[in-house]
Amino acid sequence: MKIEYHKSLKEYNTFGIDVTAHEFVTITSKSELKKILSQNKEKELFILSGGSNMLLTRELNELVLHIAIKGIKVTEESDTHALVSVNAGENWHNFVEYCIDQDYGGIENLSLIPGYVGSAPIQNIGAYGVELKDTFVQCEAIHIATGKEHVFSKEDCKFGYRNSIFKNEVKGEYIITNVTFRLTKTNHSLNTKYGAIENALIDKKIKNPSIKDISEAVILIRQSKLPDPKKIGNSGSFFKNPVISKSHFSLLQKKHPEMPSYIIDENQVKVPAGWLIEASGFKGKRWGEVGVHKKQALVLVNYGDAKGTDILELSKKIKAEIKQKFDINLETEVNII
Repeated sequence: MKIEYHKSLKEYNTFGIDVTAHEFVTITSKSELKKILSQNKEKELFILSGGSNMLLTRELNELVLHIAIKGIKVTEESDTHALVSVNAGENWHNFVEYCIDQDYGGIENLSLIPGYVGSAPIQNIGAYGVELKDTFVQCEAIHIATGKEHVFSKEDCKFGYRNSIFKNEVKGEYIITNVTFRLTKTNHSLNTKYGAIENALIDKKIKNPSIKDISEAVILIRQSKLPDPKKIGNSGSFFKNPVISKSHFSLLQKKHPEMPSYIIDENQVKVPAGWLIEASGFKGKRWGEVGVHKKQALVLVNYGDAKGTDILELSKKIKAEIKQKFDINLETEVNII
């Protein structure tokens, strides 16, 4: 464990923003993490995981802790279920692949989501009708100020849509080191209700899909719509899908009868942010080194040497246009640093 100085973070964030960390250290175990915390109590810290859900808009003068604690193990098993414990530094999609190989079901719809396991509960990651909370059991975390270990249950985490206690009440207080999931071994409950998945399975002439079939369908869909961060800098969906009142939606529908929606409850409707952005003329547009992806309007991209502030300004421009055109406030899904 060695502190590096003036470290470029370009390879540590999927937007590919080239900012410098004044101090940087890679953490590979809980004991290392506790040691670095105890030795640097007076310093400001910045916790870096997979760098997949953030936009860096400044140099980092904090001590950057890159959490790279590896390891996957089955901690409990029955005929029907397995509890799988995963350390925070494991790549999320690699973990999904491990589960597919073991025929553990429940997270196949979350294939190809970028980032590390440790940051997944913070965001309550989700895709194609499935969220992390659906299989989550608990996570272990270390309290930054005291170095004490704490276990958060599913109830403790207060999961919501792309939300959790780690983005609210205890934001910045804990570092997640391990996450445990309860996954099925038999009678997998497959979620194929999203039309894109159904269509992908029909195209492949699959009538009775396995979890591997679902995973492959999701990968195919994501690859067809989302740019590879290794080729074009991006952080996936930049905005959350807004939830509006049914009365507001009814008014909008009169002007835009083609507007898609998903019913949340008797009073609320979710509207796809990507549709709003595309309907406002942003899809595929480029301004210098930044732009909106040509296949998915939810994705803002860095075509080369963009600054984080350039992407932030584009996001503000989009939000202002959506507010003016639809009277909807878009919220960013990406964390702005």
